[in-house]
Amino acid sequence: MTGESAETGPVPVPVPGKPTVPILPYSYLVGQDALRMCLELSYIEPGIGGLLITGERGTAKSTAVRAFSRMMFGALPVTLPINATDDRVLGGWRIDALMAGETRQQPGLLEEANKTGLLYVDEVNLLDDHLVNLILDVASTGVLNVQREGLDRPEVPVRFSLVGTMNPEEGGLRPQLLDRFGLLVPITTETSALVRRRVVETVLRFQQEKDAPKSSWLVKGNLFDRRRRLELKEARRLVRKHEIPGDIVELSATIAAEFGVAGHRGDIVTALAARAHAALRGWENTTTVADVRAVAPYALAHRLPEAAFGEAIEWTEDDQKRLDEITAG
Repeated sequence: MTGESAETGPVPVPVPGKPTVPILPYSYLVGQDALRMCLELSYIEPGIGGLLITGERGTAKSTAVRAFSRMMFGALPVTLPINATDDRVLGGWRIDALMAGETRQQPGLLEEANKTGLLYVDEVNLLDDHLVNLILDVASTGVLNVQREGLDRPEVPVRFSLVGTMNPEEGGLRPQLLDRFGLLVPITTETSALVRRRVVETVLRFQQEKDAPKSSWLVKGNLFDRRRRLELKEARRLVRKHEIPGDIVELSATIAAEFGVAGHRGDIVTALAARAHAALRGWENTTTVADVRAVAPYALAHRLPEAAFGEAIEWTEDDQKRLDEITAG
């Protein structure tokens, strides 16, 4: 969705000699507060392990990701096509060089994402499971091992933010792969007529302004973006200097246990995301119960027992009531 807010970050840094693609400033996104929060948390704390966005078509999932990437990294995200091969993802040999009798390596998309900062996997549920698993492994370890077809490049360091999107109507991910994404945020169509009107107004304004050489409206949005970018970079710099309090660690583990979450990723992600949320609000004191309450639905919904049995991934009113009861004590 799209709209105007003074709480957001920087503008793209155009690459000299390359045409720039008009992108709505991140600060002008309307609604989708949870999506923006989770994008920012994943940037502040890379240990969260990536973000999966679920929602039906036309809910501006791609728009939000591209705007965030342009704001934070000065470029559009590296986007993994649905029909990507192992060669394209991992890297391999350049075909044109081989045809000429030479051997030259061709970096893959994971290394390209290392340069730009963000890897975007649209419709991740339509990729082969082994590719999804490989991408998640590299994103979590920060190490790319390429050992195939005469190509031996062990332990190439890579670092990027990972964002995947999927439309549940087109199929889901296996629970083992769902669990590898740190956070999951569901996106729904806005039901408020007022918000929908603001979306339309913003899109129409952007269509009008995007080709204007000196649009004051876009300049203003880019200034908001630049401010937000500096805030998020500072939060990322400071986040690991603050220890997560013992009571917050205990609370994160208790919530995961009470909800029957298998494994320990849910506990860990909840604690890390809570600390990042504290950084996001400016370190008023330290990580608090309120921070845990704010992030737990996005760290746990896709790890609930229901998700493992193929049921819809959702955080219900009953789940929220239960969370409130646990965190109230």
